Amino acid sequence: MTDIYEKVSDYFLELASLQRLKILFKLLERNRKRIEPLAKELGATKQEVHRNLVRLEESGLITKEKDGKYSLTTFGKTMCVEIPSILFLSQHNEYFQDHDFGSIPLKFVMRAGQLATGSHIKGITKTLQKWKSVYNNANEYIYEILSEIPEDLFDPILKKIKNGVKFEYIVSESAIVPEGRLTRLKKSGFYELLENGSIERKMQKSVQTVVVLNEKEACVFFPKNGEADLTEMFYSDQDIFHEWCLDYFRYRWYNSGSFQENKLKE
Repeated sequence: MTDIYEKVSDYFLELASLQRLKILFKLLERNRKRIEPLAKELGATKQEVHRNLVRLEESGLITKEKDGKYSLTTFGKTMCVEIPSILFLSQHNEYFQDHDFGSIPLKFVMRAGQLATGSHIKGITKTLQKWKSVYNNANEYIYEILSEIPEDLFDPILKKIKNGVKFEYIVSESAIVPEGRLTRLKKSGFYELLENGSIERKMQKSVQTVVVLNEKEACVFFPKNGEADLTEMFYSDQDIFHEWCLDYFRYRWYNSGSFQENKLKE
């Protein structure tokens, strides 16, 4: 095992260079490049770039073809896919000092690089505003995994559902719900929408990670000290970020139980 760790540490040493990382990602953007355009794009000398190309080639991350162009190897491409996870965690190192991934399966943690395009939004007022904008921008669906049901967001989502937007949500058995919720649901026509299939809902024993998304935007709130934290979120309208949130929602949806009203306490 020691030999394996030594080999991995050698690869990390090759990646511990800003210019070598830039070279890898330039080749990822457009595979097969000659040294001259690479040097020009990087604002570096040919000699300097050549030295780093040699190191990357010796490490098996890139290869030089017969026509003098460089391209990524399978290993190099895979490393470029893995680097965004390190980028995401390093960018938000302070946030993850007191937040974690909670009960999220390892397969989603391994895909954390997909969240690197997200912007960090802090403060309950700002997170609720962005949450509401995800509702307002929805044309097809709204999916949610909820630790509590914010009263301020009831009217905006109901309006969207009545205009034809599909609503599916998963709620925690211990979710905090507004006082007088059932009376409000009855008066609003919520149960009619539930009956005609416009709304579907399921339940989990507990929810640590909160997700809110429509067909083009997504938000994710990671837990703090083992509890859901709605005061900070990551938001993006990029496809790769949205894909992570959608896949996570679907995973939880198919692993959740039926909704039981008697579990919720006002």
